[in-house]
Amino acid sequence: MASRPAKKVLVPIVAGTEPVEATVPIDVLRRAGAHVTVASADGFGGLVVEAMYGGRIVAAALVAPAAADDVDDSAAARFDLIVLPGGVPGAANLGGCAALEAVVRRHAATGGLYSAICAAPPLALASWGLLDGRKATAHPLFVDKFPPEVAAVDASVVVDGSAVTSRGPATSSEFALALVEQLYGKGKAEQIAEEMLVKYEAGYTIDEVNSVQWKCNGTPKVLVPVANGTEEMELITIVDVLRRAEAADVVVASAEDAAEVVARHGMRIVADTTLDEAAAAAGQTSFDLIILPGGTPGAKTMSSNEKLVALLKKQAAASKPYGAIGAATAHVLEPHGLLEGKKAADGAGEGEGEGSRVVVDGNVITGSSAGTAMEFAVAAVEKLLGRDVAQRVAEGLLF
Repeated sequence: MASRPAKKVLVPIVAGTEPVEATVPIDVLRRAGAHVTVASADGFGGLVVEAMYGGRIVAAALVAPAAADDVDDSAAARFDLIVLPGGVPGAANLGGCAALEAVVRRHAATGGLYSAICAAPPLALASWGLLDGRKATAHPLFVDKFPPEVAAVDASVVVDGSAVTSRGPATSSEFALALVEQLYGKGKAEQIAEEMLVKYEAGYTIDEVNSVQWKCNGTPKVLVPVANGTEEMELITIVDVLRRAEAADVVVASAEDAAEVVARHGMRIVADTTLDEAAAAAGQTSFDLIILPGGTPGAKTMSSNEKLVALLKKQAAASKPYGAIGAATAHVLEPHGLLEGKKAADGAGEGEGEGSRVVVDGNVITGSSAGTAMEFAVAAVEKLLGRDVAQRVAEGLLF
């Protein structure tokens, strides 16, 4: 019996796109089995897109002006779903892209499913008239941008016919799972949510033992290593949240030979530097925090990187903070003795950590899985920069 063709999804990105709102739907939809095309809507500006907070994502294709003239109804219908991430000025840049508008209009005219999150519902879909007569939601700061023809709803996700809208970064997982449900059914969405440990309600708690104050002098310098096969949702969320704090200097360093890496679910991401360069630049000083995203292939690569292991052991010896989420806890921290006597969120430490989503034990922070990434990252901000900063960041995320 022939297998059904994969559902096809288009995710356009542009300068100023909110990286979490792009990454989470891409990751979750690919987990569901969809074929997701990430396309730059920056015209002929190239495939490398500068997202918010300094993140660089490599698109697979261009949404170019010439393409608008070539798109007919059959070509537009080749996508089962179009997903517009938000961001400032990303959402406005998407809304101002004539080529993208032509593609989405033709897609909608064929009855195709289309969606947007954060500022993109009012600044893109509604500006094109594609939400007229429908209920929709958006980030609270942009709800007043809806025209009178749109019925604004205060909800995390709104599904009205072929249009799906959502509020912001903290609702990205719920938004993505709603899209999975539309394409594959409720059972598939529930399966992925359970595997990822997705939590729908906002807010975070820290299971903390052996509480100590994380100390740093001046602006904290944070190292986030990345490798081929790193879980992109965990990586992007950690970096996004830490950079929103503004008071932290975050360096994303590739453990590969090149700065560009291919993440676990196919996203191509450009790191700020390589790990060799980051280690050399650090010299005799240590980072204020080293935090490892998971994803088993990437975690195994990081575990075999001698420079990274040396940095982590130096960090531990100096009683400076470090941590990991998902597979990085078991594949990096535990094998190198960096969890000795510690409790961990996934139970990999010597203590009882099972059932806890985020655990802080002294200078070590661990998180369970991709579904806990935002809690994990905000908890790291709280320990590093204080509760007031963490609450400000959480509010901006709608978390």
